[in-house]
Amino acid sequence: AVLFINLANDPAIERIATPRMALTAAEYLAFEKGMHVLVIMTDITNYCEALREVSAARKEVPGRRGYPGYLYTDLSTIYERAGRILGKEGSITQIPILTMPEDDKTHPIPDLTGYITEGQIILSRELYKKGIMPPIDVLPSLSRLKDKGIGKEKTREDHADTMNQLFAAYAQGKQAKELSVILGESALSDTDKLYAKFADAFEEQYVSQG
Repeated sequence: AVLFINLANDPAIERIATPRMALTAAEYLAFEKGMHVLVIMTDITNYCEALREVSAARKEVPGRRGYPGYLYTDLSTIYERAGRILGKEGSITQIPILTMPEDDKTHPIPDLTGYITEGQIILSRELYKKGIMPPIDVLPSLSRLKDKGIGKEKTREDHADTMNQLFAAYAQGKQAKELSVILGESALSDTDKLYAKFADAFEEQYVSQG
């Protein structure tokens, strides 16, 4: 393992340089030594905060929530260093991890990250408190490339249809449970009660891998 570490109170320029130093090392191992390299970067939010500090110090015109207008371009220069090179044996896989400020997935950092990486796995505090591990919130999580890896001769022919039905039933169950908190379980129809029961089973038997 190769580690590149910086602290949250380190100079902003160090926090900006660290991910690129790590990726340069990964590229050497992958494309010069033929290794398949996994790069785990955390926390991208701290990186973006450092970028905002430098942008403010340079008196640049701010974009959304004070982040520089080139945040999308800057993040893409990091995330798009994953993959393979024609004629080279190795590869780089990235898992960037970030903290969503106020758990807001529309915040510029998670929002732009999702667009660039073509997918995201969102963790839920609520599921974590229930002991569901890993606490993946499957409804807002997404992969825009999933259709390339499922279906006939890959998983099962009805994979997409079955998955959509499960997620729809889970969403219905979550709505029923939220309604029961407000109005009481007696206000639920028999169908809603079944959906709520399914939502619990879905979390405990499907999402939970512990």
